[in-house]
Amino acid sequence: MRLGEVERLRGELSEFVADVFGSLPRRDQRRWGECYLRGLMLDGRRKSIQPMADRLPDGNMQALQQFVNQSPWECTPVRRRIAERLCEAVRPEVWVVDDVSFPKCGTVSAGVARQYCGALGKRANCQVAVSVHAATGTASCPLEWELFLPEEWAHDDRRRRRAQVPDEVGHVSKMRLALGLLDKLAAQGLAVPVVVADAGYGRSVAFRLALEERGWSYVVAVDPKEIARPAAAEPFQPVYGGLGPPTLPRYREAARPLTSFVDAGTRFESVTWRQGSQGPDDLAFRGARSAALGQGSLPHRPGEGRWTQPVGRGAAPADAAGRAARERGRAGRLLDDEPARHHPGRRPGAVGEDALAHRARLPRAQARSGPGPLRGPHLARLAPPRHLRHRRPGIPHPPAARPKSRDAGLTLYQVLAALQDLLRCWTGTCTTCGRLLPNLRNRRRQPRT
Repeated sequence: MRLGEVERLRGELSEFVADVFGSLPRRDQRRWGECYLRGLMLDGRRKSIQPMADRLPDGNMQALQQFVNQSPWECTPVRRRIAERLCEAVRPEVWVVDDVSFPKCGTVSAGVARQYCGALGKRANCQVAVSVHAATGTASCPLEWELFLPEEWAHDDRRRRRAQVPDEVGHVSKMRLALGLLDKLAAQGLAVPVVVADAGYGRSVAFRLALEERGWSYVVAVDPKEIARPAAAEPFQPVYGGLGPPTLPRYREAARPLTSFVDAGTRFESVTWRQGSQGPDDLAFRGARSAALGQGSLPHRPGEGRWTQPVGRGAAPADAAGRAARERGRAGRLLDDEPARHHPGRRPGAVGEDALAHRARLPRAQARSGPGPLRGPHLARLAPPRHLRHRRPGIPHPPAARPKSRDAGLTLYQVLAALQDLLRCWTGTCTTCGRLLPNLRNRRRQPRT
């Protein structure tokens, strides 16, 4: 909005501030709260303190920074009142649980780490917050949110002190943060509609079971590899044979992935949920009752649970079955067709050959599974390094022994000759005939041969 449009709404904005910031004890806090809201409403790319203070006629960067960062006021009553007013105005049909990411360039901001950034669509340096949005077909607004603190921040005291992270705040998973936000909104007296989440939350069995325990309806996306059983499947108790621990209840058939429930005879229903910029957004769905979703365990509530299988815009049931069959076939060929990173691809070997034989760098004769005579070593040399840039460490060799003195390494006769010279020096007589030797102090010693 432009400055003139914001000024025309000054009266309505004052009433909103008086209602929302009514819990603030001081008048100057409510005044700078209104100024901060007007700065957020103005047009501009950056919504930090300094650019907003420059755009506002009564903006004061120091006062706004004091209000946002250092002024002692409780934010919980303010956020509670905002959530109540938004639910009254929007009348949400669903509550959307999702991640909100903020790309960052440095490492000082609280919770910043290299993780998946939804704003960029890839892993990047960013902050991530878990939020709950009230949404309808025409509007969406946040009700509650909380910053996600990665695990690497849990024990880094230096970064925590620099970012002013409280001591009681630690690493909590996103699933628990989302459940805490939903419980907080429900404790405020707000009616909980259908909870909607993507596969990042839907793949968690504990998250789905927690929503069922609270009695909330939900629609979450799951991975195609998620396993399930039909609603008619019931566990049975095997007869105890008398030996070992007691038998536990089990199913007669194993759980199957969701894609296995789609075949050529599956009936789909086309659902259109909104009118997009390029036409209606519709998908073909197939709904079925499932007895269990998750790790193949016993159902939390037998007979409950529902999953839908989206197919695609305008897709026919036969195309959906063919696509599911191709995906299953691709999963079986994944190991043999896709080479490891930094390694060139290899053609598949003969029928019956191990899929990893070409990666083990062994001859074909040694890679066979059947027994055979061993005619000699197959590895004539050390295997090459796994990465071309990484050299294989050489075999350590002990250092060669070096003589400690000039007389080391002499033969027996040379040792006897050296001992005779020592005795002559000590006694002054010849060791053979016993006569006195002349003074050898000034004589030049002849070298030994």
